[in-house]
Amino acid sequence: MTRPFDITRRGVIATGAAAMLCGPAFGNTGVLDIALVNARVWTGDRGGMSDAVGIAGNRIAALGAAAVRSASGRTTRVIDCGGAFVMPAFIDCHTHFLRGAPNLTQPDLLEVKSRAEFVQRIGAAVRDVPKGQWLTGGPWDEQRFGGQLPRKEWIDAVSADTPIAIPRTDLHSLFLNSAALRLVGIDRNTPDVAGGVIERDERGEPTGVLKDNAANRVFEMIPPPTEAIIDQQMRRGIAHALSKGVAQVHNTEVDWSVQEAARRLRRAGPTGLRFYSFVPLADWARMHALVQTEGRGDDWVRWGALKCVSDGSLGARTARFHQPYLDDPATRGVWTTKVEDMRDWIPAADAAKMPITTHAIGDEANDVVLDIYADAARRNGRRDRRFRIEHAQHLSPGAWTRMARQKIIASVQPYHAIDDGRWAGKRIGEERLNRTYAFKTMLDAGVTTCFGSDWPVAPIDPLTGIDAAVLRHTIDGTNPNGWHPEQRIMIEAALTAYTRTAAFAGFQEDRLGRIAPGYLADLVVLDRDLLTTAPDQYLKTNVLRTFVDGQERFTSAAAPRG
Repeated sequence: MTRPFDITRRGVIATGAAAMLCGPAFGNTGVLDIALVNARVWTGDRGGMSDAVGIAGNRIAALGAAAVRSASGRTTRVIDCGGAFVMPAFIDCHTHFLRGAPNLTQPDLLEVKSRAEFVQRIGAAVRDVPKGQWLTGGPWDEQRFGGQLPRKEWIDAVSADTPIAIPRTDLHSLFLNSAALRLVGIDRNTPDVAGGVIERDERGEPTGVLKDNAANRVFEMIPPPTEAIIDQQMRRGIAHALSKGVAQVHNTEVDWSVQEAARRLRRAGPTGLRFYSFVPLADWARMHALVQTEGRGDDWVRWGALKCVSDGSLGARTARFHQPYLDDPATRGVWTTKVEDMRDWIPAADAAKMPITTHAIGDEANDVVLDIYADAARRNGRRDRRFRIEHAQHLSPGAWTRMARQKIIASVQPYHAIDDGRWAGKRIGEERLNRTYAFKTMLDAGVTTCFGSDWPVAPIDPLTGIDAAVLRHTIDGTNPNGWHPEQRIMIEAALTAYTRTAAFAGFQEDRLGRIAPGYLADLVVLDRDLLTTAPDQYLKTNVLRTFVDGQERFTSAAAPRG
């Protein structure tokens, strides 16, 4: 992972003179605006440590106590960090922001431990839904309340005529009650659609669970929220992300919702949180036209990137594998986008010089995407295209070698490993698990690897991802030594995946992901040194301050005044 950024420590730790040479960062005064002193500063470079950071305007202007002291003046706000840990702010490389933000005010169904509690929480939530509206929030996971997929009969009695469409935690299944099924016109005579599955009971009746493309017609029926509600949800999500030390999200959505909302907020001023927007690959011509007329945005809101979803998920048994599922030998998963379409669209979009990422979970899906990427590169010639694969979850033997050779970026989500690790063996067996969430194998092979959350599938909290990547303790507590511990990685590698490599994945390595003079001042202050603290303390670490673009955007009540 460090190969694109091999920088010696001598070149990282700025002397006072070097720091003072970053000119424009000091504006017209030549004096720092903010000085973070008495800190343990990890610069984002391997082994790079310092003890103070100076900010002028929206840039890092000085690094090291001597440089910061010499550039401070009467107007400088001096923050004594009291030995706190300062590092580049986190970049989350995979979110679904307008699915996560609304959930902040929805019922929590991931914590339920029984079917009865699942039903009770839905019933309580229904009472607050205005007449004519749908209940759509609060993701669920059947593995947490017995393992059986929910059925509409469970909740019909507590939901009456209120339509319900609640996503599974992986966003690849949707659970409907009978009222919702009637509204969208799904019954026993409704055929499955390509790339989707309607779960049915022993009589052939829909159970209420729709997988992947089968759920598309539901989304078309749910009344969209107003722009005012969307903007409110965006601001709530922004505040939440900042409280976790996140300064930027890559939004890998399957529609234009976040793209449009973020641009709308940007027109009113800085958004507080940086957005890098991906829209559906099928819309590549529309996005190309937008880029041609309006450019690609700025460092607050950027666009011009595309995402394709090749297959489904392991939890829904729709991830595409070479061999059948152990617990359902009748299926190998589905293609949510036709392979023929991917073979047409990816080279065409790449020829237009548009960044592309593809969701691929099953081993066959990953192999096919690698083939298509290789074909696009051959057809369109060599350049710095930075193809990505989102998840890269289950790989064929040696696929990581191909990824490194083709310079594919693996955009992975460590928390999924400690979540899926509770039950993944039942789906695909131990032999395939040896190539599942293979973070260390990929890093050792030279695959550029960045981290994200997949929020709301997992918490938008990098500390949970760091804990998962380093320890791999499954969330049910049954793997105290780590689930497939051979794939555990070191703490500095985990931090790098959330910072410097994440910036590289977004074409921003020249200005983000490091603490260095001239770089944008996106910083997070934590109450303990992640590089030296015991691993069992990662989840006890608190975010004290988050700076984005040189301004303090979040301050914990526990942060010392300064």
